Amino acid sequence: MAVTSLTALQVMRDAPVIPVIVLHDVRYAVPLARALVAGGIRMLEVTLRTPEALDCMRAIAVEVSEAVVGAGTVRSPADAEAAARAGARFAVSPGFTPALGRACRDQGLPLLPGTATGSEIMAAQEEGFSALKFFPAVQAGGAAMLKAWQGPFGDVVFCPTGGIGPGNAADFLALPNVACVGGSWLVPGDALAQGDWARITQLAREAVALRI
Repeated sequence: MAVTSLTALQVMRDAPVIPVIVLHDVRYAVPLARALVAGGIRMLEVTLRTPEALDCMRAIAVEVSEAVVGAGTVRSPADAEAAARAGARFAVSPGFTPALGRACRDQGLPLLPGTATGSEIMAAQEEGFSALKFFPAVQAGGAAMLKAWQGPFGDVVFCPTGGIGPGNAADFLALPNVACVGGSWLVPGDALAQGDWARITQLAREAVALRI
């Protein structure tokens, strides 16, 4: 079982942006994590979208003590178990099921479950989750949808992810029910391929400066 004292809110409130990271080569994992940490971003969501993802999480967990590595695209209890074994300390999902929620609790992983409708928010709340991912944010109604949810779901905070970048992140972060946003723009594919860690550190610094 993963040992962690984190809560989902602590993950969400650590910085204005949680980077959504897709890694195909474990050699990039540690220098990337160090570059993001140098820019002030510690919560790192490594998505389970590649065969190398678990090895990348493991490398970051072992070698970059300042980073808090999490698993993204967690869709099943088996994903949660594998992520915890690899050293993940939180989990992010594109959706939610009660079985996934239970598995993450069993593994000691704070979970940001994905929601896109009022019914999905209510289902997550029934299982005790009130710090949620809003995904895909722009496609599911964007900032206007989050404003509409402030009334009926005033006790919920969100991490909107999907279609968010430096041009619209501040619009989401200005909302009282948004704790942070998720985005892939902190790790551009060309910067990663070229090992341009200085550029990634600068993007992280700019992201930290978005805090309202």
